[in-house]
Amino acid sequence: MATAAPRVDLPTIEDENRPFWDAARQGRFLIARCASCGRAHHYPRPFCPFCWSEDVSWEDASGLATLYTYSTVFVNDLHPFAERIPYVAALVDLAEGPRVMTNIIDADPADLHIGMPLTVAYRELTDEITAPVFRPADPATSAASG
Repeated sequence: MATAAPRVDLPTIEDENRPFWDAARQGRFLIARCASCGRAHHYPRPFCPFCWSEDVSWEDASGLATLYTYSTVFVNDLHPFAERIPYVAALVDLAEGPRVMTNIIDADPADLHIGMPLTVAYRELTDEITAPVFRPADPATSAASG
């Protein structure tokens, strides 16, 4: 009997980042904000990477972002990425400030450009885990927020 290939796209969920992953499953994108220095940060962690304070709390992000850089991936033999190629790996700047590593969906890579407005979407990875991804923003939404 063949065994399924291990998943390399699944996050390690721990007590410190569980609120982020629980919110993503509900269709919400959380960031952390430091009460000491006021700066927002991402990835989920229990301390501020700028001032090292542990006085951080979760807040809902707007879900709006700008494309910072990207690469279209045409070869990836790891499961489950092989089934997704080609796909777009990207860094996006959230409206709140943090830069996030993600995927861009629902877009032809030829239509992407640095600085384009994006909005959060969600990809179900398993029955229990949903990951935030981004897609090009609706021009009407982008104009209203810009």
